[in-house]
Amino acid sequence: MSLPFVVTFGEVMLRLSTPGFARFPQSGHFNATYGGGEANVAVSLAYFGLPAAHVTRFPDNDLGKAATQLLRQHGVDTRHIRYGGDRLGLYFLETGAASRAGRIIYDRTHSAFAQLQPEAFDWEEILEGARWFHWTGITPAISEGAARACREAIRVANRRGIPVSADVNYRRNLWQYGKTAAEAMPELVEGCDLIVASTNDAAEIFGIRPEPGADDAYQSVCQRLMQRFPRLKRVTTTHRGVVSSSHNTLAAVLWNGRDLVRTVEYPIVPIVDRIGGGDAFLAGLLYGLLTDQHDQQALDFAVAASVLKHAIEGDANLATVAEVESLVKGEVGRLVR
Repeated sequence: MSLPFVVTFGEVMLRLSTPGFARFPQSGHFNATYGGGEANVAVSLAYFGLPAAHVTRFPDNDLGKAATQLLRQHGVDTRHIRYGGDRLGLYFLETGAASRAGRIIYDRTHSAFAQLQPEAFDWEEILEGARWFHWTGITPAISEGAARACREAIRVANRRGIPVSADVNYRRNLWQYGKTAAEAMPELVEGCDLIVASTNDAAEIFGIRPEPGADDAYQSVCQRLMQRFPRLKRVTTTHRGVVSSSHNTLAAVLWNGRDLVRTVEYPIVPIVDRIGGGDAFLAGLLYGLLTDQHDQQALDFAVAASVLKHAIEGDANLATVAEVESLVKGEVGRLVR
């Protein structure tokens, strides 16, 4: 039997981070790598041993080729990447420490991905043989063209019976091309089987809030989301506690239409790099579901994967299944010889 084949779609940017814990004014150089929410999911799944393909658009220059090569080095299928446009989007990262928060500055206007033409992507071909399709709310926020491409991908996936997931990932400042998230996102979420959404996401995007007097606010929000979007089978989110920039806690919760499933809370200290923690969580959840784990197992694996990501530099989680399973069992920090 062939392994599950996951397709992800979204922008990949060049990440320029200050060395160590230096602030922007202190930095004479930056450490460079590439990353993007959906691509991070594909990389993580590849490390878990599940075939994954990422679909995006890069400029046809050395930076676009380098980004493609990095995805290939991590085991991601890049056959459906398109090339064109003027530039690769950038983001600059200043890592926080102790009581000082981290900072991100985006420079992605007029990127090759933002200027994509939806007709460039043949989703019938791209999704041939796929077992899952994943996107995030960042993609339709970037441009009308990206939103249209995402909408067509979801339509084809739905017609083919391919499950669809989304991290709704509400970023108010990204929606600049004339549509709001409240206008664009409902049509896309209608085609989803699983979403990552917090109570704040549900309120900001869909106007959905807990029923007054509800015993559990999140369960109430999930029930109302499923009433509005009948295709949804699971709604999940993580709960992050912030002691400091160097010390967080993390747990997760999932509603499957019957039960509210919860994980234990992990302490995360010290944090090496928290960027991509949500993507690692989603990849872990998809791995669990695609390997027929029940919801509790899949959620436990997902939150442990996210915890491990905080100890790995860069955008993507380079942890293996064995490493995640060891953490689920409570085996922490043992030297492997």
